[in-house]
Amino acid sequence: MGLRNAWVGFFLLCSFCLVTFCEQDGFLSLSCGGRTSLRDSSKILWVPDTTYITSGKTTTISYSDGSSSFNNSARFFPNSGRRKCYRIPANNSTTLVLVRAKFLYKNYDGLRKPPKFSVSVGTAIAITINLAESDPWSEEFLWTVNEDTLIFCLIAIPKGGSPVISSLEIRPLPQGAYTNGMTNFPNKLLRKSYRIDCGHSNESLRYPLDPFDRIWDADRSFTPFHVATGFKIQLSFNKSSPVEEPPVAVLQTGRVLARRNTLTYNLPLDTLGDYYIILYFAGILPVFPSFDIIINGEIVKSNYTIKSSETSALYVTQKGIESLNLTLKSISFYPQINALEVYKMVGIPSATSSTTVSALQVIQQSTGLDLGWQDDPCLPSPWEKIDCEGSLVTSLDLSDINLRSISPTFDDLLDLKILDLHNTSLSGEIQNLDSLHHLEKLNLSFNQLTSIGTDLENLMKLQILDLQNNSLMGVVPDSLGELEDLHLLNLENNKLQGPLPQSLNKETLEIRTSGNLCLTFSTTSCDDASSNPAIEAPQVTIVPQKKHGVHNHLAIILGTVGGATLAFLLMCISVLIYKTKQQYEVSHTSRAEMRIWCAAKVFSYKEIKVATRNFKEVIGRGSFGSVYLGKLPDGKSVAVKVRFDKSQLGADSFINEVNLLSKIRHQNLVTLEGFCHERKHQILVYEYLPGGSLADHLYGTNSQKNSLSWVRRLKIAVDAAKGLDYLHNGSEPRIIHRDIKCSNILLDLDMNAKVCDLGLSKQVTQEDATHVTTVVKGTAGYLDPEYYSTQQLTEKSDVYSFGVVLLELICGREPLTHSGTPDSFNLVLWAKPYLQAGAYEIVDEDIRGSFDPLSMRKAALVAIKSVERDASQRPSIAEVLAELKEAYDIQLRFLDSSQNDN
Repeated sequence: MGLRNAWVGFFLLCSFCLVTFCEQDGFLSLSCGGRTSLRDSSKILWVPDTTYITSGKTTTISYSDGSSSFNNSARFFPNSGRRKCYRIPANNSTTLVLVRAKFLYKNYDGLRKPPKFSVSVGTAIAITINLAESDPWSEEFLWTVNEDTLIFCLIAIPKGGSPVISSLEIRPLPQGAYTNGMTNFPNKLLRKSYRIDCGHSNESLRYPLDPFDRIWDADRSFTPFHVATGFKIQLSFNKSSPVEEPPVAVLQTGRVLARRNTLTYNLPLDTLGDYYIILYFAGILPVFPSFDIIINGEIVKSNYTIKSSETSALYVTQKGIESLNLTLKSISFYPQINALEVYKMVGIPSATSSTTVSALQVIQQSTGLDLGWQDDPCLPSPWEKIDCEGSLVTSLDLSDINLRSISPTFDDLLDLKILDLHNTSLSGEIQNLDSLHHLEKLNLSFNQLTSIGTDLENLMKLQILDLQNNSLMGVVPDSLGELEDLHLLNLENNKLQGPLPQSLNKETLEIRTSGNLCLTFSTTSCDDASSNPAIEAPQVTIVPQKKHGVHNHLAIILGTVGGATLAFLLMCISVLIYKTKQQYEVSHTSRAEMRIWCAAKVFSYKEIKVATRNFKEVIGRGSFGSVYLGKLPDGKSVAVKVRFDKSQLGADSFINEVNLLSKIRHQNLVTLEGFCHERKHQILVYEYLPGGSLADHLYGTNSQKNSLSWVRRLKIAVDAAKGLDYLHNGSEPRIIHRDIKCSNILLDLDMNAKVCDLGLSKQVTQEDATHVTTVVKGTAGYLDPEYYSTQQLTEKSDVYSFGVVLLELICGREPLTHSGTPDSFNLVLWAKPYLQAGAYEIVDEDIRGSFDPLSMRKAALVAIKSVERDASQRPSIAEVLAELKEAYDIQLRFLDSSQNDN
């Protein structure tokens, strides 16, 4: 009975210890994307991650490893921007923790595109995860937390897909551990390469045997042949030396070489770098072995001796290695090792200065917007709207945000080289920038600034100063000429006047002054011009130098010639005045005439600013400039396309384009509502389609890809083909679009499609009915190869581009990609052989099993005919439209019959 009671007491004690370990302070196990809490087989509590992160989407991933099936929750981050971070509260005191994360893909999204992304711990980018190489993927890091928050981030890589994480674990470690021998390597993050329980050949060992929940992997042969077998001796002894506190269960096993005098581990390392190595030894044998420890051919410790019933550790650092050869060479008895750990050392960059961080946080608050600025602005990756060099903030772009003023806080951003504050509603004097001595590019354009002020004279490294489209008044200060590195000064469209400082008159400086009252290096011309009423550019062309030249010659001639010559000269002056007046009238009547013969409404720039709320909301960008959302006084929403400076057309060209667009009216073409053409503002106002573009639905961040069934895709294709057919065959003159692509097919709320962006379109007159010879324009992946090689544009060039769009609708992938094998990079070259053979395994997975084979066959055949390299072998758009209509009708009948069967 006493023995039984003793066993019961022992059992209760063990149970108590187990629970105590389980609830150990500092253990945090996050089920990423999980919804409920649960305990695993080791009694560790797992909780949902929602307390520590608010962004991302969740999913459940099911997979099998061949012997068992698993269901894991996961959190993924589509269009994740620069970084998405877990923020976990930590003690204010220095804390050493183990961070373990598991990443899992298993084709949960059906795209068969395993993502690639970076992972950061604190300010250090620790590793790049490529789930195409290993899925699942686990990582462990040892990190000293010096702040009150532990920050763990996933950072998207361009074209790398959506970062995804399945679990995140935080475990406290013994204080002072993993620091011995690190004197020459301060401030390092340790990433685990190996943690081996030497001599143990079964499954991995972890909590509760290791109270810190480190995972000790079983010992396997790391050399071409198995050097020795492991063994285990049941021996009790007191732990002593290693501050890392390896578990007793780990130290009770070891690898011993019984017949040879060397014991070797060859451990491959995945990257070149600096490594931290710990070797553990325990006297579990009744002998005292002595041996040399050799790493990569160099003796790091000679005559190392293990004493009975004692534990010890050897700490070694290795710089610049890419493989690890560990050899124990016998001196007396046989070499022995009980455990080892290998970590790659990752440098932790210095944080951005607190002054800079505080300044940026104040600026964010002043905008009234949540810009997502948290933690360090530069590390591990820059915030949105910010670029850095190391931990220095060197670029800040707050364009199109309603700042209203440049606050004194900007003066604290001492390392800035680029500052873009265009279209931020700034007014008054330029100020609070005089401390930015490293500034090279400053953009303050499209604001309401009225005074240049004195701050700019201190920016001695300034190279580009853009002040166009403000309300700057007065004269240009001499101090700007002292900026020796300045090579572009844009003063266009302000209210400046008077002579320019002679200090600005140098070959290395480009000055743009049009659209002002009068700016010239001449000291006399502005004096004369000031007596004349100012005329806004570009509606009038005045050449004051010619007028002044006439007056100067007149004064000379009057002193030297008689009445006849004077009469002749007066006649010449009359002719000059008449010509100038005629030029003035022509430039003014152009807008009036446009009102008469253009169907579209003529807007003033002021009306455009009101409609767009001072260009507040950008809904698109392109080589032409930006597209803004606007609302007309009658409540109608419009898309306002603003040409940026480099794409300004000549007045005649712009008028012709507006004339062309205003005459086009078709239900499948986006309607031109109006335009603005004044003071270098060339703006087109289109109807707004709230459904976004076809590209958005196929690939976008707010993708509605699942709603694009095969019948819906066919309907969109039919609508777009109708719009193209009108351009090719229904308008006079005929029009070639030249830039057909998914992003130029827009959808309304009912998913009706319309073709947009005729900015590159070309008219085909009767004289050159077969083709137009022109500079090649278009978008890579959609560009007709024959047009590219011959520069001869025909309607068949549009057919080729539309054929690429059809392939995108069928396959669900973009025209050009750099993932997969090289032969799949180009959609046309990859898809044609499959579709010609009727092999529909390349069809987008989202529509497989839901289409009528005959419908797919018709659409596929017309698609591959449309992308024939020889343009003469391609069908016309009318023929394409006819085939698509048939494919659409077949699919509708298929759906009707399916519903009737159900």
